[in-house]
Amino acid sequence: MTLRLEPVEARRVAVRAQLLDARRPLGVVEVVDQLTLLQIDPTAAIAPNVDLVCWSRLGDAYDHSDLTFALEQERSLVELSSFVRPMDDVGLLLATEPGRLHPSVHEWVEANSRFRADLLARLAGEGPLRSIDIPDTAEVPWQSSGWTNDKNVVRMLELLNRLGDVAISGRDGKLRTWDLAERVYPADLVVPPVEEARVILDQRRLASLGIARATSKGNTGEELGAGGRGTPCTVEGVEGTWRVDPDALTALAEPFEGRTALLSPYDRLVYDRARALDLFDFDYVLEMYKPAAKRRWGYFALPILHRDRLVGKLDAKADRKARVLHVFAVHEDFPWDPETGDAVEAEIEALADWLGVEIVRG
Repeated sequence: MTLRLEPVEARRVAVRAQLLDARRPLGVVEVVDQLTLLQIDPTAAIAPNVDLVCWSRLGDAYDHSDLTFALEQERSLVELSSFVRPMDDVGLLLATEPGRLHPSVHEWVEANSRFRADLLARLAGEGPLRSIDIPDTAEVPWQSSGWTNDKNVVRMLELLNRLGDVAISGRDGKLRTWDLAERVYPADLVVPPVEEARVILDQRRLASLGIARATSKGNTGEELGAGGRGTPCTVEGVEGTWRVDPDALTALAEPFEGRTALLSPYDRLVYDRARALDLFDFDYVLEMYKPAAKRRWGYFALPILHRDRLVGKLDAKADRKARVLHVFAVHEDFPWDPETGDAVEAEIEALADWLGVEIVRG
C-alpha cells in the first residue's frame, strides 16, 4: 500500500527540511550542509541570494563575513560551478560534473591543450589569480551567442573547475580568484565512482527538500527531484507520486512550530515552481525580465512563508546609498487574518534592521 500524506504533512516536511521552521540552525555551515547548496546570483535588489537565504534561516545572527570566513579561511565551504557547496561534497561533485558537460565542451578543452597547460602553469607559479591576470593564449576561441562569447580565459577556468583541475580560492571584490585545486581542496579528497556519487547526491538533495517528485529537471538541466530515492508516497488532492525522505517522515511525529520568513526567489523552497504550486498552491514567477506594466507582484518579489503556508509576496527594493528599504506592496494571496499580517510586518522590519536601512512605504 502506497504511503499517503495529507497536504499539511507534505508542507511541513518541506518547510522543516529547508530549515524554515521555528528552530534556528547554529551557523552558516550548518545551513549550507543541510541545503546542500547556495546559488550564486548577482541580482541584489534586496541582497545577494546567498545572503538572503542565510538570513532567512539564521536571522540577525547572520553576517556575510561568516560566509567569507567559511569559504576562504576555514575552508568548510567552497564555491563550485555557480554554487556555494559543503567542502565535504566536493569529491561527489567532481565525480559527476564531467559527465554533465556536453561533448562539444570536452572537445573545446582538448582543442586548447596548450592554452590549458599555459593556464595551469601560470596558476602553479603565481596563483591565486583573477581571470583578468591570466593571458589569453587560446588556439580555438570559445564561440557562443551569449555573454561567454570569446571570453576564453573565464570559460576555460570554469570548465577546469568542473573537471577538478582548478578551484575558486576566494574573491577580490566581486572577482573570483583561482588556484590549483590541490591548494584549495583537502589533501585527502576522495572522488568516488560516478554511480556511487550520484546515489549519495540524490539522497542529500531529497533530505534537503524533504519531499519531491521522483525526478524533475530545471531549465538548465539541473536535477530538482529525488533521483528516484526515498519512500514513494502520494499527497491528498495532488496528482502523481512523490518521494519523501525517511528521516522527514519520522520527524512528522514531533510537534511542528512554524515561523514567518521572507524568501529569495531562488530559495529552494520555491525554486521548483511546479512543486510550489502542487504542495503549497503557490503561484510564482520571477518578473525581473518582464516589462514593468506586465508584472503582477514586482521586479524581485520575495515569497512570504507563514508557518507551513506560502501566503504572498513582498515587492521591495533596497537603496543602500540612501539607506532605505522601499516597500512598494505586500501582496496577499488570500485575505490574511490579523496575526498573519502582524507577523509579516514584523519580518519586514527585521529585514530592514538586518540591512541597516529605514522602511519607506509606497
